[in-house]
Amino acid sequence: MCLTREVPSVEGMTELVLEGIKAKQQKTWASGDYGAVAALIHPMAEETVQAADLSAGAKVLDVAAGTGNASIAAARCGADVLATDYVGALLDRARERAAAEHLPIATEVADAENLPYPDARFDAVFSVVGAMFAPDQEKVAAELARVCRPGGTIAMANWTPDGFIGEMFRTVGRRVPPPPGIRGPVEWGSEARVRELFGDRADVTATVKTFVFRFASPEAFTDYFRQVYGPTLKAFEALGPDGGKPLYDDLVALAGRSNTATDGTCKIPSTYLQVVALRR
Repeated sequence: MCLTREVPSVEGMTELVLEGIKAKQQKTWASGDYGAVAALIHPMAEETVQAADLSAGAKVLDVAAGTGNASIAAARCGADVLATDYVGALLDRARERAAAEHLPIATEVADAENLPYPDARFDAVFSVVGAMFAPDQEKVAAELARVCRPGGTIAMANWTPDGFIGEMFRTVGRRVPPPPGIRGPVEWGSEARVRELFGDRADVTATVKTFVFRFASPEAFTDYFRQVYGPTLKAFEALGPDGGKPLYDDLVALAGRSNTATDGTCKIPSTYLQVVALRR
């Protein structure tokens, strides 16, 4: 839905402009095969859900759930799970995955900046490298806190600014600049920024964790992300064949510099911030 009202929002932007950015983001995340990337990083969701220490029967909301990593991990704990995302096709995959494991989850299309649920509806609210990409960070933080009951838990996993994924986004951004005026998603991977966003709504505990991507070579990593990961796929499309070659070389070089493998393969440690915040 395209809003026609123009109300000052992020750094003076209008809601009309922000809705345009989100519409473009929706197309980006619907492109490629995000489920393939999500399958690689599923351990991050399992670890984040365990850190939240759910009780069986807890009412859980997974925001920007994608293909359901955190939802499935929470359902495995016996929670009553609702997975939301603004890309319906990703939720289709989440339902398929949960059904394959005989884990009950519900799904609903919803925007992280405008969650259609009453205050204090959930015992726990999760987002694993999902809500961090919404353009209005303040709105997202307010919504995550609003729908979580007092004493409940908000748990997130967010890529860090100084980690590999943060550097990958900067590398892509040098070739295809992001929209002006929007704060980078990896700011959610800064403990100081997370504390600023939640303010007095929650007591935040933040821990830097590491996930390791494993590929046959730096080229194999770059080929994979160029083909299946929406943000890089769209960047290559925007640059075209000629402009895409320098970006490809940049990403291969980045993966090579970050590679810790000593056996001729590619292992890329990628840091993320695990956030567990208790709602006041």
